[in-house]
Amino acid sequence: MDKLKMRSINKVDDNIEKIGNLFPNCVTEAKVDGKISKVVDFDKLKQELSDFVVEGCNERYQFTWPDKKQSILLANAQIAKTLRPCVEESVDFDSTQNLYIEGDNLDVLKLLQETYLGRVKMIYIDPPYNTGNDFVYEDDFAQNTGEYLANSGQFDEEGNRLVKNLDSNGRFHTDWLNMIYPRLKLAKDLLTEDGVIFISIGDEEVDNLRKISDEIFGDSNFVATIIWKRKRGRDNSAKWFSKSHEYLIAYTKMKNSFVVNYLELDEETKKAYKNKDNDPRGNYRMLACWARGTQGGVSYDFTTKEGQYFEKRLWLFSESNLKKMDAEDRLIIIGDNIYRKLFINENKGKIPETLWDNVSNAANASDEIKKLFTNIIFETPKPIPYIKEMMKIGTDKDSIILDFFSGSATTAHAVMQLNAEDGGNRKFIMVQIPESTDEKSEAYKAGYPNICEIGKERIRRAGTKIKAENPETAKDLDTGFRVLKLASTNMKDVFYTPEDTNISMFSDLTDNIKADRSPEDLLFQVMLDLGVLLSSKIETSTIDGKNVFRVADGFLMACFDKGLSDATITAIAKMKPYYFVIRDHSMATDAVAANFDQIFAAYSPDTVRKVL
Repeated sequence: MDKLKMRSINKVDDNIEKIGNLFPNCVTEAKVDGKISKVVDFDKLKQELSDFVVEGCNERYQFTWPDKKQSILLANAQIAKTLRPCVEESVDFDSTQNLYIEGDNLDVLKLLQETYLGRVKMIYIDPPYNTGNDFVYEDDFAQNTGEYLANSGQFDEEGNRLVKNLDSNGRFHTDWLNMIYPRLKLAKDLLTEDGVIFISIGDEEVDNLRKISDEIFGDSNFVATIIWKRKRGRDNSAKWFSKSHEYLIAYTKMKNSFVVNYLELDEETKKAYKNKDNDPRGNYRMLACWARGTQGGVSYDFTTKEGQYFEKRLWLFSESNLKKMDAEDRLIIIGDNIYRKLFINENKGKIPETLWDNVSNAANASDEIKKLFTNIIFETPKPIPYIKEMMKIGTDKDSIILDFFSGSATTAHAVMQLNAEDGGNRKFIMVQIPESTDEKSEAYKAGYPNICEIGKERIRRAGTKIKAENPETAKDLDTGFRVLKLASTNMKDVFYTPEDTNISMFSDLTDNIKADRSPEDLLFQVMLDLGVLLSSKIETSTIDGKNVFRVADGFLMACFDKGLSDATITAIAKMKPYYFVIRDHSMATDAVAANFDQIFAAYSPDTVRKVL
C-alpha cells in the first residue's frame, strides 16, 4: 500500500507541472541539494514568453519589492503540520458544517489546499491596514531597518540615506506586502471558478493591494473598488479632512464565470411601481419605447393592433419585439408616445453600485458586539449588514464562505443571520491566530485571554440570539462550529526522513506516531491529506472490538487500533469504502498482513488503501 504524505501539497512541483503542460521544452532535470529534480529552464521560458530575442536583463513593467521572491517561495513551501479537533470547545461537533480554525492563517491556508481547492464561493478578509501598528504575522524573512536599506539601495553616493521617513517609505510597505502576498496567493486556489474575494483596506495600502491583486488574480479579473462610508457624522478635530470611508476591493477567480447577484429592490424603488389600470399581472413601471438623445435605435413606421399609426421614428426595440409587446397588452399610449409595462415581478433587482453610503457603519458594528458582550470593545469591527451585502452579491444559498482574518467573527455572525432570513445553508470557515488580549483590557478581565476565545463565544451567543429571534425560520439553522487548532504534525520525524533519523536497535520500530496524539487527531490529518471536507459527517462504530471511523457516509473509513484480524479487515472491506486507512504495523499477525490485499481484492477491489 502507498503511504500517505501527511503534509501540505508541494506547490512548487504543482507549478512546474503546469509550466510543463504549456511549455514541455522549458522543464528539465537538475541536481538540487544533491538530488535530481524537475526544474524550469528560465532562459527558455523567457524566450517562449517574448516576441523578441532575449539576450539579457530587459526593462519591463513590473511591481516588486525587497524579498518578493522569498515571499513567493514562502507561499509554495511545504509544511508538516496538522489541524487537531477540539470537541469540548465546539458546538454541535457531530452535525455542524461550520469550522473555526485557530492558528497562523498562512499555515492553515496551506493545509486547506488539498481539501478545499476550488470549493470556496466567497472569501472576505479584513487584514491589517498598515497604519503603523505591529503585525501579529511575523514571517521568517522580516528585515530590520539596516538590512532593508542595504537591500533596496536607498543610499546616495556618500552613503547617506535618501529617504528620511521610514514609516511612509520602503520597509514599512515591504513588511505589509510580504505578509499579504503569500496569503492571497494561496487563497486564490481555494476559490471556485465563479468565486469572488472581497478585501477591506484603507488609504495606506489600497494602491499596493490593487497592484498585488492584479498580479495574483489577474487585472482582467478585477471587479470593483467599492467605497464604504464607515463613519456617521464628521470629525472636526481631524488635521486635514474628516476621514469617513474605507475601500472594499473585489476580484474574481474567473470573471467570465462570475455572475453577480442583483440586490433586492428597496422600498422607495418599489413605490415607483403602480397599477392604475388594475392589470391582473400586478404593479408595473412605464418605460419609454422610443430612443432619446444619443441612445440610438431602429427607425421604422409602427401601427398598433388597435390601428394607431406612428410615423417613422427611432425605436429602442425591433419592430417584431414592439409588436410582441403590443400583442401581450404591454403598451400604453399617451399622446404621441408609446410606453411599455415592466412588471415588478420581472425586475431582477438592483445591480450593485460602487458607493456604499448607506450600508451600516462602524458605530453600528460596535453596538452589535455590545449587544452580545458587556464592555468588550473591538477597535475596527465590521457591521453585519456590510458583510451580508457581499454575500447577497457573491454567493448562492449553499456556498462556503472563508474569512482568514476573522477577528471578532462578524463574518460567521453574518452568515448565520442571512441564512435565518432567506433560508440559506451557507457554511463558514473562520481562521484566526490566537492573538493575546491586553491584560488591562475588559476582555482579558472577563476571561478571554485571546481573540479566538472572543470569536468563538460571539458565535455561540449570536447563534442562540438568532434562533430566539427567529423561532420559525431558524428552527433548523446550523449555528454550530467545529473547532480545529493548528499544531505540529502527528507523525514523528522518522515518518518523513527515516534516512536522517538515528534509530537504535532498542527503539520502538512499530510506531511512527507521536505519543500524545489521539485517533481523532490522526483522522483529521488523514482527511486533510485525502481531500475530505473537514465538516464531513463522522460516525464511530466497533467492529470485532476495534474502533472504526466512517466519514462522509463511508467515503472514507479508518481504523488506527493495533491488532487487526482477518475478521476486522473482511467486515470493513464488505462496506466498500472509497478510501480505507490504517496505521503502520497494525495487523495482529504477519498472516493477516499477507491476507490484507487478498481480502480487499475479493470484496472491494476498487477501495484505495493507505497506511500511516
